[in-house]
Amino acid sequence: MAPWIAWSAWLAVLCAALLADYWGGLLGGQGLDFAKLCCALLAVASVAASPWLGAKALPMVAGLAVVASLAVSVVLRAGPGTAPDPLASKAYGFTEPAALLWLLLLVPLRGRRSWVAWAVPPVLWVAIVLRPIAVEVVDISVITALFFAVVSTAVLSAGVTWRLVRADRRRRAATLRLEQRTEFARDLHDFVAHHVTGIVVQAQGALAIAERRPELVRPALERIEQAGTEALSSMRLMVGMLRDADGQEGTPKNGGGNGDGKDSAGQPALTPLAGIAEVRSLVEGFSAIGGARARLDVEGTFDDLPVEVTTTVHRVVMEALTNVRKHARGCTEVRVAVVRTGDGVTVRVGDDGRPRHTTGAGYGLRGLAERVSMIGGRIEAGQGADGGWGLEATLPAAPAAAPIGAAR
Repeated sequence: MAPWIAWSAWLAVLCAALLADYWGGLLGGQGLDFAKLCCALLAVASVAASPWLGAKALPMVAGLAVVASLAVSVVLRAGPGTAPDPLASKAYGFTEPAALLWLLLLVPLRGRRSWVAWAVPPVLWVAIVLRPIAVEVVDISVITALFFAVVSTAVLSAGVTWRLVRADRRRRAATLRLEQRTEFARDLHDFVAHHVTGIVVQAQGALAIAERRPELVRPALERIEQAGTEALSSMRLMVGMLRDADGQEGTPKNGGGNGDGKDSAGQPALTPLAGIAEVRSLVEGFSAIGGARARLDVEGTFDDLPVEVTTTVHRVVMEALTNVRKHARGCTEVRVAVVRTGDGVTVRVGDDGRPRHTTGAGYGLRGLAERVSMIGGRIEAGQGADGGWGLEATLPAAPAAAPIGAAR
C-alpha cells in the first residue's frame, strides 16, 4: 500500500498547487500563461495515470510531458508574454516542476530498458532546472533553479538506487530458488538411487530362487514394481519442480562444488536422507550445545511419508533452530512439534525469547518458503502471543505428481 499512499498524497499536493498557481495569477487563460497551464495540466495527468502505465508506456508519456515543458520554456525565453499582466508571463509556478519530479523518480525505477527510458530522465532534469530562468536570469530565479537542481538530482539518484536495490533483491531471490531446487534435486537423487539399488538386489534375489522356489518370485516382482513406481513418481516430481516459469527445464549451476551438481571428482554430490530420526537428533544436538533447551513432541506415524516431505520437515526444523540460536534473546526453551494427520504433516517451532525487532523475513525464511511451496505446502512465521517467535509449516502427506501412466 505504500506506493499507492505516496501516489495519492503527491497527487493531492499537485492539485492543491495547481489551484494555488491559478488563483495566484501564475497560470492563466490567455497567451503564454494558458500554454503554461496546459503544460501543467499535462504533467499532472501524467502523474495521475502513472500507476497504470507499463514499463514501455511510462517513459513515452513522460517524454511527451517534458517535450511540452521544454517547448514552453523556449517560447518564454524567446519573447515577452502576451498576458495582460507582464509579471504573470514571468511566473513559472510549482505545479509543473513537482509533477515532473514524480516522473523523474518513476522512469528510472520502472522504465523498460530502451533508449527512451535512458534519454528521458536527463531531459526531465534539464526541463525542471531551466524553467525558473526561462524568462530572465535574476537572483531569485537562479536561486530557484539551483534549488530545483539539488532536488532533481536527489530524486533521480533515489530512483536509480531503488531500481538497483530491486534488481539485487530479484537476483537474490532467484539464487535462493536455484539453491533450494538444487538441494531438493539432490535429496530426490538419493531417494531414487536408494530405490534403484533395492530393485537390483530384489531382482538378483528373484533370479537366484526362481528355479528352487518359484512361488516367491511373484512377491519379489510386486516389491520391485512398487519400488520402481515410487522412484519414477519422485523423479517426475523432481523434473516438474525444476522447470522454470516458461516451461524450460532449469539447470542447477551453483549447487555443487564445480557448478554442475557434482563434486571435484565428477561424482554426484550426495547428501544423507533426513527423516524423523534425524529431526530428533537435530533437536538433541541443539540442547547439547548449551543455552536454550529444546523439546521435541512427535505425534503420528511417518514411515510411509515420501522423502520430499521428510527432508522438508528436517529442513524446517533446522532453519527454525538456527534462527533461534541467532536471534532469540533471553530464550530458555524451544518447543518443536511434528504432528502427522491423515492428509498432512504440521511442524511447529516456538521459543520464549524476548520480542524481536525485525524489518521482514530474511533470505533464510524466503528460501525455506520456496522449498515448502515446491511440495504444495505453506509456512507462516511471526511473533507469538507470549512474545516469543513462532514458525508453523503445513506439508501435504502425498505431494501431487503426474499419473504414472503418462510415462508409458
